[in-house]
Amino acid sequence: MAVLTEERTALLGSDRSGKYLTFELGREVYGLPVLRIKEVVGMQTPAKVPHSPDYVQGVINLRGKVIPIIDLRMKFGMPSQEHTDRTCIIVVQLKGRTSSGILAGAVVDKVSEVVMLSTADIEDTPDFGDGTTLPYVLGIAKTKDGVRILVDPDVLFEIPHLTEAHGLGNPAGPLSEGLPGAV
Repeated sequence: MAVLTEERTALLGSDRSGKYLTFELGREVYGLPVLRIKEVVGMQTPAKVPHSPDYVQGVINLRGKVIPIIDLRMKFGMPSQEHTDRTCIIVVQLKGRTSSGILAGAVVDKVSEVVMLSTADIEDTPDFGDGTTLPYVLGIAKTKDGVRILVDPDVLFEIPHLTEAHGLGNPAGPLSEGLPGAV
């Protein structure tokens, strides 16, 4: 039995085919939809945000935009690892209140390649039998090189929590206090 609910299928659309940017965390390979990738940048030291979850490394200034950075190793419960010259930040466009959306970044061990996946290449997340749900997983892709875990950036970055906690994209957030029109 697949874990992808009817509601989630309607949100994602039944066609998950397309291009995915693959990246590695340890020996596992993941993929993000290319159309949601803004850019890939070298590792930067984020400014820590007080009272943020452990996996939120902080924020960086990327050409005048302050964007939150999460450590995917920590988010996925993996052991930390020293950064290498291949460690980078994938900047993703998230769906948000504004037409341009919200930018957020994810620290990954390395970016691999862009792969084209057909609908037949992608299966729903399997049922692990213990009630485990993985809402950030779009599906599991089967390729000649093995399986790729496809992730939904909006769920991965937990938009409501992220935007409310840091005042990003939220007109009533703490960063907007004192501004004209702030609620």
